[in-house]
Amino acid sequence: MSTDRFTRKALQVPAAQELVLSHVAAGHTELISTVTSDRRTLAETVQAPHDYPAFRRSGMDGYAVRAQDTVPDDGELPWLEVIDDVPCGAVPKEAITAGTAARIMTGAQVPEGADAVVMLEVTEQHVENGRKLVTVKKPAASGQHITPIGFEIPSGEVLLKPGRLIGPGELSVLATFGVHQVNVYRKPVVGIFSTGSELLDITDPLEPGKIRNSNTHMLAAQIVEAGAEPVVMDAIPDDIELAKAKVEEALKAYDLVVTTGGVSVGDYDIMGDLVRSGSMDMLFNKVAMRPGSVTTAAVQDGRLLFALSGNPGACYVGFLLFVRPAIRKMLGMPKDKLRLPSWSAKLGRAYTKVNNFTRFVRGTLEVSDGQVVAYPAQLDESSVMVTIKDSSCLIIIPPELKGASEGTEVNVLLLPGALH
Repeated sequence: MSTDRFTRKALQVPAAQELVLSHVAAGHTELISTVTSDRRTLAETVQAPHDYPAFRRSGMDGYAVRAQDTVPDDGELPWLEVIDDVPCGAVPKEAITAGTAARIMTGAQVPEGADAVVMLEVTEQHVENGRKLVTVKKPAASGQHITPIGFEIPSGEVLLKPGRLIGPGELSVLATFGVHQVNVYRKPVVGIFSTGSELLDITDPLEPGKIRNSNTHMLAAQIVEAGAEPVVMDAIPDDIELAKAKVEEALKAYDLVVTTGGVSVGDYDIMGDLVRSGSMDMLFNKVAMRPGSVTTAAVQDGRLLFALSGNPGACYVGFLLFVRPAIRKMLGMPKDKLRLPSWSAKLGRAYTKVNNFTRFVRGTLEVSDGQVVAYPAQLDESSVMVTIKDSSCLIIIPPELKGASEGTEVNVLLLPGALH
């Protein structure tokens, strides 16, 4: 066994993250139909091609009037002749002049000359000599119930910036302005495989001494959430030459590669040996964190390889801290959106484990009396996978705390979907 396995230099998490991101650039872009752009990342600045609304818009069903015509004359309510009927989508046929009004619907274009819309409920109507008349029982104010041109967005205003994730609100904006095609970042394609002769396919019956390959499918789901496309490859047995061939093949085919397993210091931890073999540039092979201290990253011909722990908890955390930010940078997202959001919280119960490395403890968040409270998972060992499904945050326990008592203020990283 190589002594290199035991002399790894541990980087702090922020330094390791920055090292990874320094080798990542925003990816290629593609022009797609706006109607298919949900959950894609915008690669261009979109400006308003016109004012919105583009016409003066009625905020009520009622009558478009001149406000001055609604003021009582010697205590008498004036009667106005209704000269037009303006439904939504129609263009007014007549301008409003002294003593006239137009029936109008919510959202319809306000006629020229009118400076107010009065609610139907404050009016009375009658017909006299074939003429439709209306009176307003409460004087109107100029501008009342009229949305002016450009009230929401003036022409030329920036609607969306590059790096914006497109969702329902963004789609609404794009459709409103007739932006039917958008430039988005192409989804990175990520190759995934596990190593280990102990792994079974999830369809296989359980055998003595073996486990089913769950990490690969967990990683595939994490990759989709991050915005990329996973390609799941067959697991590799403990054969370094086969692993080397598969990794080199994958690095040529995919934008980045993620492996799980084989990065510790055991006799069969082939990924650790492969990264140290000199066939690629190793960025780091140890991080001052628990779980996942053996998390490893390397680069070959500009493409990143992440070799994550085979332990589910460590694999899960390693992806979130290193792979996910890399994918998001490839998608052109701004720097402040690359990492998991950080909140302050108080511990809801004590965490007593002591370690020389920073711990990222799976936990759940609650709000009590206006205070965010984080509860560490009861089972948080690196090998434990069952608490992943129940977690909404990673609680950061730095080594100087020597554990942490209930009520201690800590930082937490919000997991994807934590606020849903």
